[in-house]
Amino acid sequence: MTNSPNAANQQAARPNTASENTDSEKAASQQAGSKGKTLVLCLGNVLMGDEGVGVHVARALETHALPAGVECLDGGTGGFVLLGPLESAERIILVDAAADGNPPGAVTRTTPRFSRDYPPTLTAHDVGVKDLLDVFYMRGGSPHVVLYAIAIDPRQPLSMELSAVAARAAEETVQLILEELREPAL
Repeated sequence: MTNSPNAANQQAARPNTASENTDSEKAASQQAGSKGKTLVLCLGNVLMGDEGVGVHVARALETHALPAGVECLDGGTGGFVLLGPLESAERIILVDAAADGNPPGAVTRTTPRFSRDYPPTLTAHDVGVKDLLDVFYMRGGSPHVVLYAIAIDPRQPLSMELSAVAARAAEETVQLILEELREPAL
């Protein structure tokens, strides 16, 4: 299932009615419902060429049948609105472009423990991945987090298309994620 952060905002903003569960019942239900949930959170700014590679990965993933309990979210340029989906997942797979010193098109899978362990990503997001993760960890978030960083050349012209190198890396990342989703979470 692929969602956008705006849909999450609309659901969160819905008023409660008397017929709905109490807050404690909802929290218990959400905890039970999120057990085993995997969030694939893909970030990027599609107006910035290869910097939008994460969004292209999300779009490609939505064409595949994902296992039960997997949510694919096009996080766009991020923001704190993504904290809710992050906090409701047991396992998180992040996808983002990076200026990490690797040659453009290199796909790196890391399992960092702290936000400072993440490679340098680009800053065309409302809130950077590291900032978002710092707040996530401060609020008690501690699920298994994996990052697929796709190296790009940050000197890109404005474009909604990926370069050939980034398009191949996006395809490779989709296959790697599909393989990873077939395996149980650690």
